[in-house]
Amino acid sequence: MDGQALVAAQAAFERGDFVEALTILTPLLSDTMNPPARILLGETLARLGLLAEAAQIFEQAADGADSPCDSRFQKRAVMLYAEAGDDDRAQLLGIRLLPSLPEDAELAYALARSFRRSGDAALVDLVKNTLAGSDDPDHLKLAGDILNEEERNPLALTVFGKLAALYPDDPFTQFKFMSVARDFCDFAAIEKLETALGARLATGDLSALEGETAYSNLLRCGDERLNRSAMNNPGLTAPPSPAASRQRRTRPHGWVDKIRVGYLSNDFFSAHATMRLLRNVLEAHDASRFDITLFCYTPEHHTINEYDNRQRWGRVVSILGKTDAQAADIIRQKGIDILVDLKGHTGGSRSNILNQMPAPVQVAWLGFPGSGTHIDCDFVIGDRIVLPDSSRPFYHEKFCRLPESYQPNDPVHRALPPAASRRLLGLPEDRVVLAAFNAARKISLEVVDHWAEILRRADHAILWVMIDGALARSNFLAAFQARGIAADRIIFAQSAPYDAHIARLQAADIGLDTFPYNGHTTTSDKLWAGLPVVTFRGSNFASRVSESLLTTLGVLELVAPDADAFVDMAVALAENPSEVARLKDVISRRRFTAPLFDAERFCRHLESAYDTMVECAKAKLPPDHFDVAQLPPRTEAFSSRS
Repeated sequence: MDGQALVAAQAAFERGDFVEALTILTPLLSDTMNPPARILLGETLARLGLLAEAAQIFEQAADGADSPCDSRFQKRAVMLYAEAGDDDRAQLLGIRLLPSLPEDAELAYALARSFRRSGDAALVDLVKNTLAGSDDPDHLKLAGDILNEEERNPLALTVFGKLAALYPDDPFTQFKFMSVARDFCDFAAIEKLETALGARLATGDLSALEGETAYSNLLRCGDERLNRSAMNNPGLTAPPSPAASRQRRTRPHGWVDKIRVGYLSNDFFSAHATMRLLRNVLEAHDASRFDITLFCYTPEHHTINEYDNRQRWGRVVSILGKTDAQAADIIRQKGIDILVDLKGHTGGSRSNILNQMPAPVQVAWLGFPGSGTHIDCDFVIGDRIVLPDSSRPFYHEKFCRLPESYQPNDPVHRALPPAASRRLLGLPEDRVVLAAFNAARKISLEVVDHWAEILRRADHAILWVMIDGALARSNFLAAFQARGIAADRIIFAQSAPYDAHIARLQAADIGLDTFPYNGHTTTSDKLWAGLPVVTFRGSNFASRVSESLLTTLGVLELVAPDADAFVDMAVALAENPSEVARLKDVISRRRFTAPLFDAERFCRHLESAYDTMVECAKAKLPPDHFDVAQLPPRTEAFSSRS
């Protein structure tokens, strides 16, 4: 009779009549129920959405089965418990089962989802390698989500490479793989991706750029028209309409004697690169004329020991944990006249607060070297080099151009230790050392070609480059070996504390720049250390920054007109140690006389810009481009440091 019932139940199940199947199977349920009937009952309960009950049936089936069936039934129970949200039971069974099925991707997937729900990151580590080894799209997507939360795990290159192969027409997947490939110096993958992208863009199809972040776009593209087309900028809502922006600028506002400036960032801690640039400028603001507020969403672990420092920078108002609308209300309540966004399209940005229209004047500065597409800003602060007149069509913001460099620099708190010895750094005493300390993601295919050509022609030079991680270093060496450069011509450096970094830079002979995204803080750090940096003229903001810094320091001769001249200049300097010594002496002497590191002078120019913005706003005039007048040159050093 049981056999006939099982046949009838199986037939009902196969035609999708799960209620009928359950009706037939329920009377058969007992401790002696045979495994096929028990399995059919479990699957029937699962199809009816009774997941926990189904899991119990499979668990019972495992208890009564002979190996190897028990592992299969246990796995099914784990998967059902996890799908039902019973994480305790899923994890209890699953962890016991892992030694028997260490490479089972389905089990790993069920457990990973459960571990993530319960916040057990350490347990996720038990299964993420198995997920990464799968070819199932769902498994790989979950592995990608896990790896996105980690810092530079080499597994990411495998996972996102597989996803890119599975979804060749999805621009978001392709650009994610490109981003990961940059982090690990996988230039072969980058070349393949960029070639495919170039072919698509050549047809006039810009839709692929919808998957690229604005920041990532700058790492490979110097075309200002295309820079604006990178639209994958998470966290941004649609910007206000032009009419709404006009209303923001003209609505009643309670102006007072002092200009109330609010700076918006999550980088307000002294160890961050932004504060190595900005700190002394904040401290130099004229308190009789300006009221400074820092609207801070810096993570607390960065600020816990920073109270005394931060109070000298301005009034600190935390908006950490506030929604964009709540943060905007706080800014309005403070009566801020000028809100300065220091982030733009960079990591952790909350530029969407500006789209809540909290201030009559809204400004972009310093963080993102380009137009803040879809961010409601009136002005972008730059200079005549990074923002020439020819760039105006590619910005919705009006240009506020400072008379020297747009980049502030702190000459007071910045470390300036003695030079480190080459011997202690592991550098040869008898070779020309070319230093390249930009982030690996800035090393484009163009850069690899230029650097390799310099090394081929200057055969007594070595490249000293900051690349972390075995995989990235292996890929980097492979790219140069493919271009005829032996591995012994390259010396790797690791990340180092800031004072040690400035000390080691002084042991190099020449600094090499990156393109199309120049060194920004990296270039100013090299110049602060007295190291000549060779660059060439760029075609957008990000690729013109080093020229701006070198011009402001008074060493314009280090700016080549184009890429070929850049290579020629680097080779010529490598063969002329007396010229390198002269340049080092000039840079060191100008460190405290030229405007580049003169924070007090910079602050006066910046305040003049704010005066102009407020005058325009008070008069209800629409924003327009303007240049800040230059102060007379100093006649003596602005600092006694040496």
